[in-house]
Amino acid sequence: MIAGGVIGALGLAALVVLGSRLPRLLALGATLGGGAVLFVTLRPEGNDALIAAAVAVGVPVAATLGVLFLRWPWLLPMAALAAAPARVPVEVGGEEASLLLPLYVVVAGGSAALAWELFRGRPRSRELGPLAWPLAAFLAWAGVSLLWSDGARQGAVSLAAFYVPFGLLALMVARLPWLRRWVGALTVQLLAMAAVFAAIGGYQWITRDVFWNPRVIVSNAYAPFFRVNSVFWDPSIYGRFLVVAIVVALVAALYGARRDALAAAVTIVVLWLGLVLSFSQSSFVALVAGVLGAVVLAWERRAVIALAVAAVVLLAAGFVVPSVRAEILEAPDRATGNRSTLLREGLRIAADHPLGGVGLGGFKSAYGERVGFRAADPARAASHNTPVTVAAELGVPGILLFAWMLGTALWISFRRASRSFAGRASLSLGLALVAIAVHSLFYNAFFEDPMSWALVGLAALGYAWRTSPRTIRSRSNGK
Repeated sequence: MIAGGVIGALGLAALVVLGSRLPRLLALGATLGGGAVLFVTLRPEGNDALIAAAVAVGVPVAATLGVLFLRWPWLLPMAALAAAPARVPVEVGGEEASLLLPLYVVVAGGSAALAWELFRGRPRSRELGPLAWPLAAFLAWAGVSLLWSDGARQGAVSLAAFYVPFGLLALMVARLPWLRRWVGALTVQLLAMAAVFAAIGGYQWITRDVFWNPRVIVSNAYAPFFRVNSVFWDPSIYGRFLVVAIVVALVAALYGARRDALAAAVTIVVLWLGLVLSFSQSSFVALVAGVLGAVVLAWERRAVIALAVAAVVLLAAGFVVPSVRAEILEAPDRATGNRSTLLREGLRIAADHPLGGVGLGGFKSAYGERVGFRAADPARAASHNTPVTVAAELGVPGILLFAWMLGTALWISFRRASRSFAGRASLSLGLALVAIAVHSLFYNAFFEDPMSWALVGLAALGYAWRTSPRTIRSRSNGK
C-alpha cells in the first residue's frame, strides 16, 4: 500500500516535469501502476465479484471516452464538470467514504488518450508551465511522507482518491488546445449546472426533503433552519460550487457585453438564492473574498482604499458590541463551531513536527492522541483548515510547497488579466481559486475538490496561450 502510494505520487511528479516522450510514458505507467496497487490494497473485502463487474463495465466505457477525447479534446473538462457532483458512498480502506466514481471513469478515459498521445510522440511537454515544478514537488513530498505517516492508510486513500487522479486531470486539462468557443461552452455549462442545482435546492427547501446525507437530515430535524444540499453530499460543497459559478458570472457582468452582462446578473441572483438555502457560512465567506477580489481589480485605487476603510470600521464596530466580543474572546469554540480547538491543536502538531510533519493522512491520529479519543472518529478529528492540515501532515516543507503552488497559480491567473476574452477567462479562474482557497480555511477539502485541480490546469492553459509567441505577435499586429 505505502509502496503504491509513493510510486504513484513520484510517477505523477515526474510526468509533470519531464519533457521527453519515453520517460513520460514510463512516468505515466508508474502513476497508473501505483494507483492500481492502491486500488487493490484498499478495496473493500468481500466484494470482489462486484468490483470485477464494475471494472468490466468501466474499462470499455473509459476506452470509449478516450477515443472521444482524442477526437474532441474539450469534451474532457466538460465531462469532468458534469461528473464532479456525483459522489457514491463506498467503503475504502476500512472506512465509509463518498467518492467521485463517475469522475474516475472520465479520468481513466483521459489517461488512455494521454497514453496514446505520448506513444504517438505528441510534442507537448511541461504543459503546466510555471506550475510544473511547484506542483510536482508538492506531489512528490506528499507521497514520500507516507513512509513516516501514522495514518498511512488514510494517506493512501487520499492519494488514490484525490491527489493522483485529480493531478492527472490538471495535467490533461493543461494540454488542451486553447479554443474560445469551447472555453465559452464550458462557462455556459458551469452556469447552467449551477442554476439547475440551485433550483433543486429550492425544491428541497420547499418540500423539506433532503437527498443522500442522513447527517443533514437529522440535523435539520433539530436545527432552527433547514439546510439543503441539492445533488451534492454536503451543503458546504454545494455552496462552494455555487460560489465558483457566481464569481465566474460576476466577471461576465463586470466586463462582458451588455447582453451577456444582463444574463450574468440574472444568473447571479438565482445562484445567490440557492446559496442562501445552503446556510453554508464558509461559502459566504468565500463569496465575499471572490467579490472583493473582483472589486479590487475593477475599481480605481481610491475606491478600493475607501472600501477597505469601511470594512475595518464595520469590523471594529461589530467587535465593540459586548455580546460579539464575549462570543469571540470567551467562547471561541462555540463561535467557530468547535473548530478553534482543531486549529489550535493542529498548529501545535505542526510545531512539534516541523521538518516532515506527521505524514499524509496522519492528522486524525495525531489529534486523537493529543486530546484523548479515537482517531477513527472522523467528525471530531477531521481538520477544517487546509493550510493547518498541510503544515501538520507535511511540515514546513509541505506548507512552503503548497504556498508556492497556490501562489504561482494565482500569479499566472492575475498577471495578464484584462478585458479581452482570454484576460477575462484568466480573471475568472483566479477569482474562483481565491474563493476555493478561502473556503478551504473553514472546510478544508482543497485537494479533495476536483474543481481546484481543474482550475489549476485551466490557469496554466490560459497562461500558455497568452504568453505564446503567436499570441504576442497577433497583439503586436493589432489582431
